[in-house]
Amino acid sequence: MPADSNGRGSAPSGESGRGFRPASLDAVNFLLADVRGALGPYLNVFLVTQQHWSQSEVGLVTSLAGWLGLAVQTPIGAAIDATHRKREAIVVALAVLGAGALCIYLFPNFWPVLIANTLIAVVGDVFGPAVAALTLGLVPQRLLARRMGRNAAFDHAGNVAVAALAGLVGWLFSQQAVFLLVPVFAVLSSMAVLSIPASAIDQRRARGVEASAEDGGSGGGAGGDGASEGERVSGMGILVHCRPLLIFGVCALLFHFANAPLLPLVGQKLAAAHPEWATVMMSSCIIAAQLVMLPIAVLVGRTADRLGRKPILLVGFAILPLRAVLYTLSDNSAWLIGVQLLDGVGAGIFTALTPLVIADLMRGTGRYNLAFGAVATLQGVGAATSGFVTGVIVDRFGYSAAFLTAGAMALIALAALFLGLPETAPAMPAEAGAGPLEEPSLAE
Repeated sequence: MPADSNGRGSAPSGESGRGFRPASLDAVNFLLADVRGALGPYLNVFLVTQQHWSQSEVGLVTSLAGWLGLAVQTPIGAAIDATHRKREAIVVALAVLGAGALCIYLFPNFWPVLIANTLIAVVGDVFGPAVAALTLGLVPQRLLARRMGRNAAFDHAGNVAVAALAGLVGWLFSQQAVFLLVPVFAVLSSMAVLSIPASAIDQRRARGVEASAEDGGSGGGAGGDGASEGERVSGMGILVHCRPLLIFGVCALLFHFANAPLLPLVGQKLAAAHPEWATVMMSSCIIAAQLVMLPIAVLVGRTADRLGRKPILLVGFAILPLRAVLYTLSDNSAWLIGVQLLDGVGAGIFTALTPLVIADLMRGTGRYNLAFGAVATLQGVGAATSGFVTGVIVDRFGYSAAFLTAGAMALIALAALFLGLPETAPAMPAEAGAGPLEEPSLAE
């Protein structure tokens, strides 16, 4: 087995990583969801209901942290492409994340929260592309759609688990105590990541590269940017030259602008109506959506090759404007939690398909993680901007106006997806086992 630049072997390109146990990657996805899930909307609800911050203050902290984190999103993707130490990058990010959550617990004031939330936003950029890269490096192309669906399913299962645990901790102790869950899950996540053998990761496949015929397609050492001789790596200009990637990135921006503020806003309405049950109510919303996302992720993984990516994405995008409008029809807690179930369909489809669509578009370029980081940057731009915008709209015009604004942006996202994005799935052979997948390049 060829060795990489660190002296570690790399699995042959067409096989699953040697020594790799699927349960390790399952645990990584499950536990990373726990780490991130113990923050997110709980921070907004805690600051509004317990620290008595205004909507504008919360929106300002969220937006500033989000924008500063976005500045390093794409470079982090490029760095993950180049490095063969993807596991170690995740472990370092987890350490910073745990420290940031501990800071918020101890010092829930404006500047400590702003600094900690910014650091959390920066290191949070590592997890998505790094886990997707590990998956590409561990799993052959013919199994990728199912494995990505399985990743998403375990991610949603982790979100369900941490939402239930956070609700219990918030009820038994305090909303503030929820942040102490993060360092615990960070340690467990680090153990799961390091249980994946470094030698099992095909470093070329992990960045979406193709090797030359004479090189045999096996994993290998690093060149100037982590590529080895025989690899065909596109320049960074691929981000602007690949039109379908640009269209998908814009759709992702609009989708997240519309989707990101909905759960925090619903959580705030529920907390205002039932302050003593604030954390439990938020957990109920998260659990409701995540329980739907879990089977949706499995279904997407099993059908994405047969039905194609675009038809499934259109269903997910169409759910979002409907959900935003339904929130305006009633303030009843059961209604709001029930509508939140639709998030499990829309966001569940988007989450499961995004790494797969990017893998389709970047196949053979060697820039998978760069593109993943760029799309994540655009998603973050949408989410960070909407946090401030909707906060101002709620303060001035109320919750219904904010929901309707999100719904309008969701309709624009649906139209852009329908009119602009081509089908990205590679053509499947007529019969199973009839031959290798035809893999047309969409990067030009």
